[in-house]
Amino acid sequence: MKDLDELLTGMPEKKPEVPLPSLDEQKKIAAELKELEEKGELTPEILEKYFGKICPE
Repeated sequence: MKDLDELLTGMPEKKPEVPLPSLDEQKKIAAELKELEEKGELTPEILEKYFGKICPE
């Protein structure tokens, strides 16, 4: 059991889960992103706001 405890102490803490937006909120977000895309204003920074960092650098 000691070996397991040693392994667990070296593991990073699990981040708390963020609840998903409601279906209505998801539809609103999708509409906002679609509008920005149509205007050519959809940037990686905006996507990161909603989806987090997608590709590590």
